[in-house]
Amino acid sequence: MNEDGAPESLVSLIGQLVEPPLPAPVPLTPQTWGWAVLLVLVLALAAWGLWRWARVHRANAYRREALGALAQAGTTADLAVILRRAALAAFPREEVASLTGTAWIAFLDRTGRRAFPQAAGAELRRAPYRDEAAPPSPELRAAAAHWLRAHRVTPAREARA
Repeated sequence: MNEDGAPESLVSLIGQLVEPPLPAPVPLTPQTWGWAVLLVLVLALAAWGLWRWARVHRANAYRREALGALAQAGTTADLAVILRRAALAAFPREEVASLTGTAWIAFLDRTGRRAFPQAAGAELRRAPYRDEAAPPSPELRAAAAHWLRAHRVTPAREARA
């Protein structure tokens, strides 16, 4: 009702409304210490994961180099040298350097994730006595690539890396 006692119109009542005050902005920073602790833990975990990845990546550099050289190897003798160098990089020299013949193939069997194929092992054993220009068989090349990718490294090697 207005001063005359007449009812007011809806439009005039709406015009008399006062805008409500805006609420205070919501802060985007965490309000409890728990979130700060969680952030520190996540950052520490991410730093540890990055450090671990870099360590493993650096430790497996010899594998990547050997696989690259394997793609370029044109002879069985080259392939045998690549396998020997990779084994010397991954295992203690005292364990690998003196291995020849069947002992070398047994080492490849023992350290690989699966047995080194017999035909490939026989070809690898005969490599020093064959024609130096003889190309490796596809089976030997595949077995060598699998061994390079999947052989198990000794714990002492992992600790050094």
